[in-house]
Amino acid sequence: MRETYKQYDRLFKAIADETRLKIVDMLSCGEKCACELLSGLNISQPTLSYHMKNLTESGLVTVRKDGSWMRYSINQNQAQELIAFLAAITSDKTDCICKDESKKSSAKCD
Repeated sequence: MRETYKQYDRLFKAIADETRLKIVDMLSCGEKCACELLSGLNISQPTLSYHMKNLTESGLVTVRKDGSWMRYSINQNQAQELIAFLAAITSDKTDCICKDESKKSSAKCD
């Protein structure tokens, strides 16, 4: 588990933005081209490109070229992995980082 924290860092950073969360929500309805995304957001085309670069580089969103259009969709495999990782780090487990004796502090809270 501990080795996987770093691999999810980029993904969490990608969705840690209000506009990118809106884009992901819009893509939950299915594949969309940039013009469809722009019509639902109050941002410029260069700003959309910046956000899409973050989302595609994280792996959460895929892009395919269709003629002169770029079509975006959610990478369902990556989304499911993110959900599973979040569930794993927010539930009690035998290999929890808090149970790692080498990382425990000798200080006790009263």
